[in-house]
Amino acid sequence: MRGRPSKITAGVSIAIVLASAAFAFFSKTATSAIPRSDVLKGQKTSVYGDTNILLLGLDSRRDNNGANLPRALLDLMHVGSSSSIGGYNTNTMIVIHIPANGKNAVAISIPRDDYVNVPGLGMKKIKEAYGYAKYAEDSRLYKLGVKEPMRERLSRDAGRKATIATITELLGIPIDHFAEVNLVGFYDIANAIGGIQVCLNKAVNDKQYSGAVFPAGLQTITGVDALKFVRQRHGLPNGDLDRTHRQQAFITGVITKFRTQGIFGDLGKLSALLNVAKKDVTIDSGWDVLGFLPQAKALTGGHITFHTLPIEGYVMRNSQSVNLIDIPTVRKFTHDLFFPPKPTPKPTVSGSTGASTSTTPKPKPTKVNYAHMANGTSVNGAAIPCVN
Repeated sequence: MRGRPSKITAGVSIAIVLASAAFAFFSKTATSAIPRSDVLKGQKTSVYGDTNILLLGLDSRRDNNGANLPRALLDLMHVGSSSSIGGYNTNTMIVIHIPANGKNAVAISIPRDDYVNVPGLGMKKIKEAYGYAKYAEDSRLYKLGVKEPMRERLSRDAGRKATIATITELLGIPIDHFAEVNLVGFYDIANAIGGIQVCLNKAVNDKQYSGAVFPAGLQTITGVDALKFVRQRHGLPNGDLDRTHRQQAFITGVITKFRTQGIFGDLGKLSALLNVAKKDVTIDSGWDVLGFLPQAKALTGGHITFHTLPIEGYVMRNSQSVNLIDIPTVRKFTHDLFFPPKPTPKPTVSGSTGASTSTTPKPKPTKVNYAHMANGTSVNGAAIPCVN
């Protein structure tokens, strides 16, 4: 089964980083407040000035210091406790490749159930690399007497290292930067920007699991409804794949709001988003967020295409349904997208002298086509895709 391209913008975490970059333009000390991690220090970096950014969405019911989220908030969001299954799974993994010229970026989404080798841990679902490594390190540190929140920070770094190492091995590329956002980040960002627009093909009623109950059509969601919207998979025709489309539609709504309502110039909303970044996001210590601002504005302008990594099918491993993948196919898929062949120069003949010269055609920038994302349905020409 091959992944098909969807021309959309990437990552709720990148949206927060974009806002942080913009806010830093007005306050250079702002980005120092965003939690940082040293896990990428000493890692191999991309060549030729290209940049690979890994976006991680962490399914955790704890804050960045390891404290349980308030029970009332968990109940409101219709999610389980911090001890529930999948507490440290990375349910969102997106790699954005930004070429040296900063234009026409490419994003690849990695299906969370891909069955891969996790260095040092063997074959696992790729989403589990973080949790297994974190648990092992947390247990080791506990025996050494390391207290919270230091133990939480160090064990999460172990999870990040394992995830980065797994993705680097899988795709055959280095990771230059990463941004990790907690589960509650979807809730907080929707509130910070005053709600986003989404569109559903059909009404849904999933009270039992995600709590998602929405009518069909275009609608504005905030806070808890945003989280329910991106978490629903039960009752959808394509299950987890449709949940991926929900997350993409949410992100499209966020970026659409950035573009149409001038959030980059709204200090109040930028400040609110920076507060989200300070409590829900972690980025690598080497990321110059202020320096990233020009690229950030280019991304929100639509110079990015989004693809899903191909899978070969579904199999059972250790009593779990997993995605079967072919490593050479995955690596070629990634390489072809990140490093497309340059156009072959075509000779032209001068009309006055007959001399032959070569010119290289300039590819036109690829714009995000929101109206044809997912299933090709648009809403009165609006830049909001309709999804299941």
